Amino acid sequence: MQKNFRMTPGARLCLVGIGGISMSSLAFALQARGCEVWGSDRSENDMTLRLESAGIRVVHEHRGDTVETADAVVRTAAVHDDNPEILRARALGIPVVERAEAWGAIMAEYRHVLCFSGCHGKSSSTGLATHIGMEAGLDPSVMIGAQLPLIDGNYRIGHGQVFVAEACEYCDSFLSFPPTVAVIHNIEEDHLDYFADLTAIKASFRRFAEKVPADGIVAANRDDENVRDTLAGFSGNILWYGLSEGAAVTAKDIRMERGFPSFRLVLPEGETQVTLRIPGLYNVYNALAAAAAYQGQGVSIDAIRRGLEAYGGISRRFEVRGEINGATIIDDYAHHPTALRGLLAAVREMGYSRILLAFQSHTYSRTAEFYEEFKDALRLADRVLLADVYAAREVNVYGVDMARMAEELPNAEYLGGFDAIAARIREIARPGDVVLTVGAGDIFKVNRLLTE
Repeated sequence: MQKNFRMTPGARLCLVGIGGISMSSLAFALQARGCEVWGSDRSENDMTLRLESAGIRVVHEHRGDTVETADAVVRTAAVHDDNPEILRARALGIPVVERAEAWGAIMAEYRHVLCFSGCHGKSSSTGLATHIGMEAGLDPSVMIGAQLPLIDGNYRIGHGQVFVAEACEYCDSFLSFPPTVAVIHNIEEDHLDYFADLTAIKASFRRFAEKVPADGIVAANRDDENVRDTLAGFSGNILWYGLSEGAAVTAKDIRMERGFPSFRLVLPEGETQVTLRIPGLYNVYNALAAAAAYQGQGVSIDAIRRGLEAYGGISRRFEVRGEINGATIIDDYAHHPTALRGLLAAVREMGYSRILLAFQSHTYSRTAEFYEEFKDALRLADRVLLADVYAAREVNVYGVDMARMAEELPNAEYLGGFDAIAARIREIARPGDVVLTVGAGDIFKVNRLLTE
């Protein structure tokens, strides 16, 4: 963190990439601290509209004059050194700070910082932990990578001494956070546009665990081999959770009722019966991660149970969006083959006649790296409608061709644009089906075409 970066009342801060989920929540948090906040993003979205309605100015292009009156510039990890605002800020001597550094400075003001990391499940476990903290009367502050109905947004400024945060490994962002509890949910190859390989990813998570102070804990998924490897020889306090032997926080007697889990939650100090309102075995793990994060902090078993059972999900994570032709429409963020397989397995348990999947892969690098794995996962749906890849920060130097992928799958067709996908769904959806719109890009717009 640069010494001349201030977040005190009156500080003028320009956020580059302000429309992103974490950047927008940072903008609101800085505004609540009395800072003068504005920013830029390439296009309008739901978050920029919320920012503008709160009096935060958004410039919908990247140009150098946007930063000229700023005391400091905060940028998201997707904004690089050749960005016009960054170039102009440095020419003028204006400090440039990473988003994660700014969040880390805010978190450092709290006694308990619960950080949820992993390649999958970060947002959901953070949401579950937020519910527990509220049920326990801790009045937590929250930063989460999705819209959580309980807090009517993606951030919350509480008055307690607990900060609940989603902690992403991309660009080593979570290494700027000061966790007193570091949750490591799972580790896989991902973000290979930044990390060289799985070894580099494990090394980043190990450094994250080592940031926990001596009186803190690392809550880790014992069932994940890469997590166990990453923590081998770790000298700090590890609290294992999972379903295998040796986990101090676990679930027993798991039953699925139309895909929704019920189980006996076993904690070091006792046990309780829990029934979740979110489907799939992967959400049992998310619940265990949230429960483990509060161990040793005096939170009652009953508050943990109430929090887990009150949680009804977050935006773009198994979010029911309406109906078309009598078929249920559900939107989900799954963008890695493992997450996609888990989602489709959970939906299969729910008794729908057919799974119609509209899928948008996220980034060319991820699509190329996991091409065969994506095909294996997509075979789990009855019908697959493939969209163009969401490029995000990339150009297609990988030769990715979604039309070719469709030709290689017996249940798939390539439609490219959202209008064509929505039209095909209208043609084929029927009562008893489920329509899934899935991906980390803007595939959710198909829902709007169908329901609005």
